[in-house]
Amino acid sequence: MALDISVSSNGKGNRIVDALPHDARRRVISNSERVRLDVKTVLFEPGQPIDSVYFPLDGVISLVTPLHDGAIVEVATIGNEGIVGVPLVVDGSLAVRAIAQVAGSSLRMSAGDFLADTDHDGVFGELVRRYIQAFFSQVAQAAACNRLHSNEERLSRWLLMSHDRVGLDEFAITHEFLAQMLGSRRATVTLSASILQAAGLIRYQRGHVTILNREGLEAVSCECYLVIKSALDQVVVG
Repeated sequence: MALDISVSSNGKGNRIVDALPHDARRRVISNSERVRLDVKTVLFEPGQPIDSVYFPLDGVISLVTPLHDGAIVEVATIGNEGIVGVPLVVDGSLAVRAIAQVAGSSLRMSAGDFLADTDHDGVFGELVRRYIQAFFSQVAQAAACNRLHSNEERLSRWLLMSHDRVGLDEFAITHEFLAQMLGSRRATVTLSASILQAAGLIRYQRGHVTILNREGLEAVSCECYLVIKSALDQVVVG
């Protein structure tokens, strides 16, 4: 029987937690608290010891690298397929900032409990290892995508992945975050969104995106969407 605490308001749960055997799933949930992550909520900063691990239920968390000149570059995004802030050792840190990009809810677990559970639960530990491998595959694919593909292709990829994670056709996203995702100026974001909107694929106004034609968006996106999606899907079925 499903445990209600792992289910978000739109019926989606965290796929790694949901893939655990009943007892392990119950233990993870009992050791976690459910939290709301509003847009721009910072989960941790670069180099900061990670004291909590997050299992998103919906919404999107962005991992970004802040530069000395104030610019911010997105490294990866994480939704209900994954885990935010996986520490490899107690008091470990990461070289990125984690910030909520699309609002949603999450299960939050102490890093100490997370490490103890993954060390002693073979199934949980194996799922985490699979996810880490898929996550780095996503980072590598996205790096190639950002170098080689057009803004419209990359924006389509990002929107499709967010649509998968949020589970809703409409969600809020600011020009600021879209510009970080594309590594472009706001004017470029506006142009790319306008092209997709003129094609009848999305509606974008006042910080809200509505997916109007999912199949059309997939046709416009580069192959990176399916490559990344396949790698993340394999975590819970491999």
